[in-house]
Amino acid sequence: VERRGGLFFAAPHFPDTPSGVSADGLVNEDVKRTVDLSTHLAKITAEIALSNQGHSAVHSFVLAVEPELAPHLAYIGASVKSDEEDDGTLELEQTTIQGQSGEFYKVKLPSSLAAGAQLKAKVEMTFSHVLRPFPTHITQAERQLVIFQGNHYLYSPYPTRSQTTRVRLASKTVESYTKLGNPSKADEIIEYGPFRDVAPFMTLPNGSASLAPSRCLTGETLPPSRFTILPASAQDVYYRDEIGNISTSHLQVLDDSVEVEVRPRFPLFGGWKTHYIIGYNLPSYEYLHTLGDQYALKMRLVDHVYDDQVIDLLTVKIILPEGARNIHMDMPYKIDRLPNQLHYTYLDTFGRPVLVATKNNLVEHHIQDVVVHYNFNKILMLQEPLLVVGAFYILFFTVIIYVRLDFAITKDPAAEVRMKVASITEQVLTLVNKRLGLYRHMDEVVNRYKQSRDTGALNSGRKTLEADHRALTNEISSLQARLKAEGSDLADKVGEVQKLDGQVKELVCRSCQEAERLVAGKVKKEAYIESEKTLTGKRQELVGRIDSLLDAL
Repeated sequence: VERRGGLFFAAPHFPDTPSGVSADGLVNEDVKRTVDLSTHLAKITAEIALSNQGHSAVHSFVLAVEPELAPHLAYIGASVKSDEEDDGTLELEQTTIQGQSGEFYKVKLPSSLAAGAQLKAKVEMTFSHVLRPFPTHITQAERQLVIFQGNHYLYSPYPTRSQTTRVRLASKTVESYTKLGNPSKADEIIEYGPFRDVAPFMTLPNGSASLAPSRCLTGETLPPSRFTILPASAQDVYYRDEIGNISTSHLQVLDDSVEVEVRPRFPLFGGWKTHYIIGYNLPSYEYLHTLGDQYALKMRLVDHVYDDQVIDLLTVKIILPEGARNIHMDMPYKIDRLPNQLHYTYLDTFGRPVLVATKNNLVEHHIQDVVVHYNFNKILMLQEPLLVVGAFYILFFTVIIYVRLDFAITKDPAAEVRMKVASITEQVLTLVNKRLGLYRHMDEVVNRYKQSRDTGALNSGRKTLEADHRALTNEISSLQARLKAEGSDLADKVGEVQKLDGQVKELVCRSCQEAERLVAGKVKKEAYIESEKTLTGKRQELVGRIDSLLDAL
């Protein structure tokens, strides 16, 4: 499909305003104007030699946009042009001029322009949706033509001494174009002018249509692929649509950016649409700056989606952490703020604040940074872990309470008996272990006696063993009687434990007597060691049998 377009200029109409000097003394001495129609955007650039012919210094000048193009204005910018390079973008403020239509912008100069002085300014304007299909409907085999209607002259509130207009098209072939001022054509360039003594606000309401090739994307097949440029630190990039991941894309990591080749699933003809999602992650340390509890998020408001992009409607949502306060945004240009929203995700309690902003008609010049300032208490970072811990604590506590509650309507005697037997058995185990501990303590007393030969200490330990053993044995016998009263067969096993324990005690006492005979010299050391070994073996055997009975309780 051959790409074709149209260009429309009209015959001059001169307003009644005199073309000598404006009210504030400013005059456009020389204007070099370029209208670039090589893409689907109309990019108009004007290099203006602005002269102050008044009697006092001026601090600003006014840029004007003709009323026919004003609704399509996507970007306007101005800079002071020096001999080597631009001195930076100037600040613009929208204003009005009484009795005139269109849009007007007041440009503040970096320094006052004295009377009789001159400066060079560069003005850039970008318009979208100004190339109209001609005709609006064609078959696939026909050539697509577009038409552009514009002004030969710089639409300005100041008189212009001299001006040239250069129109750049997308192709060398031009169907037709207006012939005002005997223009010259070379390849894809059409030169108009120079025009002398152009009055302020000169417009061209009439003329003949002209058609020229253009790279307008309306009414023809889109390129098979486009390139989206992401930040250099972009990671985990994905490209998908409603069906799923689109595998025809390619990712290329460059030194200063990440380039994603976006290739639709099917060719796009005029009027067709496709919907897709590109997502990626960025490291926060490159974009989030902090000082105490003050945070500043600085990142692009819009990415480079494709070359010469046009975004009819942009909606940006910035989700801040839960608990963020004192929020405000520094915008690089005018943008519409909608009321803040709340976003809820896992473990959120009162929601995360969401900043919502929208803007219409954006182009590549709008790829600028936005700064979001807010305060956030770092203690709130513990909120979600504490919620998890608290939730598990409540869950476990509830389970503990639940298993200990009796929800039965009628009492179960058997269950009550089992609970009583279990409680008595637990007490028996505790007392038996204490009694076995007495024997270990007596062993330590005997060992100290063999070293110190202190008969008083030995007798004291023996009396303590007898007293404590008698008390524990009586308690166990009492518990055994309670088990028997409940009809439990565990009472017999407790009785066996009592018999075995009596044998263990007897062995402990014999071990004490053998130690006394050793100290008194009534038995030799070799015979004592052999006797002690025999007693220890019998004692360990009895203790093992007691442990087996305890495990069976």
